[in-house]
Amino acid sequence: MITSLPNLLTLSRIGAIPAIVALFWVDGDAARWVMLGVYTLACVTDFLDGYFARTMKIHSNLGQFLDPVADKLLVGALIFMLVAFDRLSGLSILPGLIILCREILVSGLREFLAELRVSMPVSKLAKWKTTIQMLTLGFLIMGDASPDAIPSLLIGDIGIWMAAALTLITGYDYLRVGLTHIIDDEETRDDTPSPRASKTGEPV
Repeated sequence: MITSLPNLLTLSRIGAIPAIVALFWVDGDAARWVMLGVYTLACVTDFLDGYFARTMKIHSNLGQFLDPVADKLLVGALIFMLVAFDRLSGLSILPGLIILCREILVSGLREFLAELRVSMPVSKLAKWKTTIQMLTLGFLIMGDASPDAIPSLLIGDIGIWMAAALTLITGYDYLRVGLTHIIDDEETRDDTPSPRASKTGEPV
């Protein structure tokens, strides 16, 4: 199923990451615009892969694995590069760190809950967080290369704090739900009699 349209779109998002990273070392405003164009196309594939998967009724384990991984790789690489090239600096690094830590936390929770065969659907608030985060990173990519009428750096700084706030809220929601399933699973295991125990409950 790797050649299905949704999976190819997801893979193209991962393939866009090296191009975006390489453009950070290219001087000039033109490189910023090209970078923004590549990033925008990558963001569009995030919508299209899910859309085509639903409309074409193509669901695969590979797609479920690749989609969130592609998102996290793109966001993580961009935040790292923005900090490295001083487009995200000072206190604004803190919300970037919060976003990265949340992504790691949610990934760990999803991996553990998958072993329990428990799904953790994306909430509406998390979708808003993702939208604001995508727009914010686009403004930070442009930085001072944007037209004078568009204060990209200011919008980016405000946006990343907003994204971080929503990140904390949605991260807490995911953690609360995840811990509930983890505790319930532990209690279920504790209540299950050992197969090595006798009918009277004494060790065999």
